[in-house]
Order: sequence, then structure tokens, then C-alpha cells
Amino acid sequence: MKPDIHPDYHEITIIMTDGTTYKTKSCMGKEGDTLRLDIDPKSHPAWTGVQRVIDTGGQIAKFNKRFAGIGTRKA
Repeated sequence: MKPDIHPDYHEITIIMTDGTTYKTKSCMGKEGDTLRLDIDPKSHPAWTGVQRVIDTGGQIAKFNKRFAGIGTRKA
């Protein structure tokens, strides 16, 4: 390998959503940094098969309120 062209590959700590931790090698951050996951195979519906209810009603209402006047003609 050519010197000084590769990123620093070091050990970091991963914290899963349930609090379990493990160490792995990565180019992220610096030696000893911690990466806290929001979604992981233990909690994501693609792996668990359990769907979570996502509140999109609030987002749709906010969108409709914000853009309610678009498309209406003013006399």
C-alpha cells in the first residue's frame, strides 16, 4: 500500500438502541470515539417484522396549513 493516502483505521465503540455496546474498527472520528445508533437490526422493522406507527398526520396537517393558499386566485 502507498503511505499517507489511506484514512486512519482505528477502534471505536458502537452503542446499540438497547444499550449494548461492542467495539469495531472504523474510519469514523478518532481512536476511542463512540457511535450511538438510532436504528439498528434489533429495532428496525425490516429485520424485526414489527411495524411501528409513525405519526404522519401531524406532518400532513402542517403541510396543508402552510400551503393552503397556493393555487387560489385573488380577485
